[in-house]
Amino acid sequence: MCGIVGGVAERSITNILIEGLKRLEYRGYDSAGLALVDHGQILRERRVGKVANLEQAVEESAIVGSLGIAHTRWATHGKPTENNAHPHISGRVAVVHNGIIENYQELKDDLEALGYNFTSQTDTEVVAHLVHEALKSTPDLLKAVEQVVPQLKGAYALGIVDTEYPDELIAVREGSPLVIGVGIGENFISSDQLALLPVTNRFIYLEEGDIARLTRETIEVFVNGQPVERPIKELDATISNATKGEFKHYMLKEIYEQPEAIQQTISQALNGNALRTDFLENAEVDFKNIKQVQIIACGTSYHAGMIGKYWFEQLSGLPCQVEIASEYRYRSPVIVADTLYVCISQSGETADTLAALRDTKKRAAEKGLNISTMTICNVATSSMVRETNHHLLTLAGPEIGVASTKAFTTQLAVLMLLILKIGQVKQAISPEKIEEITTEMWHTPKVILDTLQNDKEILRLSELFVEKQHCLFLGRGTEFPIALEGALKLKEISYIHAEGYAAGELKHGPLALVDNDMPVVILAPKDDMLDKLKSNMEEVQARGGELFVFADENSGIKNKDRQHVVNVPSVSTWLAPIIYSVPVQLLSYHVAVLRGTDVDQPRNLAKSVTVE
Repeated sequence: MCGIVGGVAERSITNILIEGLKRLEYRGYDSAGLALVDHGQILRERRVGKVANLEQAVEESAIVGSLGIAHTRWATHGKPTENNAHPHISGRVAVVHNGIIENYQELKDDLEALGYNFTSQTDTEVVAHLVHEALKSTPDLLKAVEQVVPQLKGAYALGIVDTEYPDELIAVREGSPLVIGVGIGENFISSDQLALLPVTNRFIYLEEGDIARLTRETIEVFVNGQPVERPIKELDATISNATKGEFKHYMLKEIYEQPEAIQQTISQALNGNALRTDFLENAEVDFKNIKQVQIIACGTSYHAGMIGKYWFEQLSGLPCQVEIASEYRYRSPVIVADTLYVCISQSGETADTLAALRDTKKRAAEKGLNISTMTICNVATSSMVRETNHHLLTLAGPEIGVASTKAFTTQLAVLMLLILKIGQVKQAISPEKIEEITTEMWHTPKVILDTLQNDKEILRLSELFVEKQHCLFLGRGTEFPIALEGALKLKEISYIHAEGYAAGELKHGPLALVDNDMPVVILAPKDDMLDKLKSNMEEVQARGGELFVFADENSGIKNKDRQHVVNVPSVSTWLAPIIYSVPVQLLSYHVAVLRGTDVDQPRNLAKSVTVE
């Protein structure tokens, strides 16, 4: 959510800031702005809507500067208006901010009492005024910021410039990600290294509580006023390959990238049809001691965790719970010794999941309980990776579309790899079963490719959804979470109200919604639940519902009046959730395109949810 780009250089950085904002558009935003310091004054442009609107305004005003900050805003405090867009200015100071200042109203009241006038409804403006006020008692910008930070409550990242310091950029990280891009004669900050890859592939990842001072030639990082060293890490430049290519939208491209993403992800763990001996080798001692698993996640990652629960219990015999992070962190959960806490997050920065992790570690330490923590995510340099004992990466590459596709299916792949590893270590899964499942995993990319051959048929069926306002998704067993995921995808990008249900729950309420105008999507792999699922389908048809069935090609389910069937290649029961994710992704995509919505950047949503 939101995006920060800033820099200090010998050259004009106007175009660098604009390009950086464009690369952060995937995060979700409603307005954009930048401020440049030039000859003792702040030059600012802000616009509601897309970065392209800001770019046009900047071109018309022809503003330039070698020190500047830029921002894309996702509204929290105050509507999406130009006055509420960042950067915010107080006299000689300009500020950009990701996150939320929870005590802003109290701070605002104090500042108004001192005579400060507020021109926005945001929580961010208090930071600009606080820094301006602090500079009255100290001539040093860094010291002024260090005075202000202890007054702020919440999670935030800040970029701050001052006309009196034309070669100095201050950055603060407290609960919201921020990286430094290291150049030659220039240095930059951003909330995501992706924004800076055109100018550098060398990065410093700030840690919680870091305050950094950047000049053209130097980078200093401080914690509680004391200098600290943060390593420079070089990023593989190939990660910058995040263009749509021949595809109309990033989402469609990422759907079609799933075979390769799955292949890459499983290759890190498998040697033939066996687990590599070095795969999670450093976690084996912890795995031997665990007695249960707790999965914590949000949104799509939560659905992946739900499937992980089925797999953990069915394959390894370990009790497994899965909870929504935003609920888990506030309900005073009981921390149990010898538990593996698994946090799942595409970005590794999801605010609620990260907070739940930290709270769990703190509670366990206070009680002297032995627990293990693990992150499953797509970003090797993320906060969660750094703050857990172990991690497993989904090698999906950059995912730009807000609606997760390849990140989700690779999460499922690494969950299965994790379960096989734990089962092997605890001797709970036989070598024969491991070989059976790993063989199927290698086959999965080909099955996804075959499933993608249904794209045109799914597009044809999508036309029947365009005028609908509601939809049900039904599945049983591990397809129930895929029903939830399918419903989430449809509502995210097409804005059709959709609900996912365990098909056995139909008679307990949802049947009341079924009528001639209610499309019902069925997920029907050939498994032990198929006959029961067919009975559920009959219940829907008896009430006039129209069925759209993604069915195993050997299921015996055929097309008939008001029953549309798309055949899905046969696949192992264990890996069916990965395969059945693909047709519901395509369905949601095509419906959204036909309805004319912004597929890659749906309204009100953000890719990386870094605020509560």
